[in-house]
Amino acid sequence: MKQDDLLLLENQLCFPLYVASRLITKMYGPLLKELDLTYPQYLVLLALWEKDKQRVSDLSQRLFLESNTLTPLLKRLEQKEMIIRERSVSDERTVIIRLRKRGENLKEKAVCIPNRIIDTLSEDTTTENEIRAFKATLENMIGKLQMA
Repeated sequence: MKQDDLLLLENQLCFPLYVASRLITKMYGPLLKELDLTYPQYLVLLALWEKDKQRVSDLSQRLFLESNTLTPLLKRLEQKEMIIRERSVSDERTVIIRLRKRGENLKEKAVCIPNRIIDTLSEDTTTENEIRAFKATLENMIGKLQMA
């Protein structure tokens, strides 16, 4: 590859990942609108549905979000009465996030979202196995980037 070709947009790894991320997030939009959630709020709830009562620092690490990004998300979810933010009894510097009933109940409505996304992606062009293999490749890449 010629030196000048290295800087062509079409030769960048970051660009198709960026575009795919934006388009996938956009695909979630109408589904999440029905739940009155943004995509980042949905990610927080996914993490809490998996394991309730988490420290903000653990959520931050799990979601790859800085605390200054996560905190406003958590405040909005608290205003929507989906979560409770409370100080730890043993260490007041630690904030614990737990689901409220409204947040727990939303899980029942959200359970169809992953299959609806896969169904949309696999319409005539991509198989579910290809989607899962691509996800595994991305997870592997993320793991390597974390170590870099």
